[in-house]
Amino acid sequence: SWSCQRTQGSLSLRGERAAGPRNLVSFLGVIGNALVIWVTGFKMKKTVNTVWFLNLAVADFLLLIFLPFHIIYVALNFNWPFGAFMCKITYTSLMLNMFASVFLLMVISVDRCVSVVRPVWAQNHRNVRKASFVSLSVWMLALVLGVPTMVFFDTLELESDGIMCLDKVDLIWRQVMTITPFLLGFSIPFIIIVTCYAVIIYHLKKKRTLASQSRHAFKIIAAIIIAFFLCWTPYHLLGVIVIVDEMTDSLDETLGHIINIGYPIATSLAFLNSCLNPLLYVFMGQDFKKKIYKSLPKVSSTNKGDLLLGGSTNRGASEGGPQKAEMLLRRPEKLCKFIRSSQPSQSPLLWR
Repeated sequence: SWSCQRTQGSLSLRGERAAGPRNLVSFLGVIGNALVIWVTGFKMKKTVNTVWFLNLAVADFLLLIFLPFHIIYVALNFNWPFGAFMCKITYTSLMLNMFASVFLLMVISVDRCVSVVRPVWAQNHRNVRKASFVSLSVWMLALVLGVPTMVFFDTLELESDGIMCLDKVDLIWRQVMTITPFLLGFSIPFIIIVTCYAVIIYHLKKKRTLASQSRHAFKIIAAIIIAFFLCWTPYHLLGVIVIVDEMTDSLDETLGHIINIGYPIATSLAFLNSCLNPLLYVFMGQDFKKKIYKSLPKVSSTNKGDLLLGGSTNRGASEGGPQKAEMLLRRPEKLCKFIRSSQPSQSPLLWR
């Protein structure tokens, strides 16, 4: 059974350190992902990329919707006030959407790699129906991996410390429930993501014309890898450290300090990844202000595909020059009128 005596002394410290950052992450992440869902789900023509990003935003949004329950739990010094059912639902949802988000990042990486390495094949085989099927498969796999959390998480009433929400399993099952997310939810996807983008960079450097058109893609690629690594590595490594700590007969004081200090920081960083994804995949595209204007109501659907794809600029940038583009940005009503009369532009294949 879970050893309450060893950890209760540090719960107050963890709660104080964790609640503030997670409140900010939850607030910003819900707004950002809700905006992405609104744009990709209702304002844009459905494409393979919009399917990817819509599902990614839904996964992050659902994770962040349930995050406040965890925030309150931590703020109350790990005293769970919501009952056994919400204990299971909250942490199953967090685990489900953690897996779904990571798997979708991996799918996006593989899709982009195939589009660069085999452009003709990708153009002939990539379609919305297949992308939707892959997304559904991702959700089903994430659901299967979230079942143990639904089964084993429950409330535990302590004599003097209130009610806790935790996984009521022995050490062996806890090891399984820690190592499985570490391998399937981090290590393997991370290796695949890094490999895909290494292949992309190699092919872009070989084809200098494509590389010159996709300089901005390198920044997005670097941001994706760095953010993924920084946000999830501490979380999973600390999970392994906790397991090692529980396997020892006596609590190592130094290791205990590392866990107490690192736990709230690592979990906040892990949740932060769901807040960063809208920025990395949507708002880092070229001509940021133009793309935001295109997502506003009453703007026609022409050129909306570039919002997520970071593609080439429209005719305003080429025919009118920088002065005309700046004038359009300063006058939203002129920009809207101009977009209605423009023809859809073509983006590099990497971002189609």
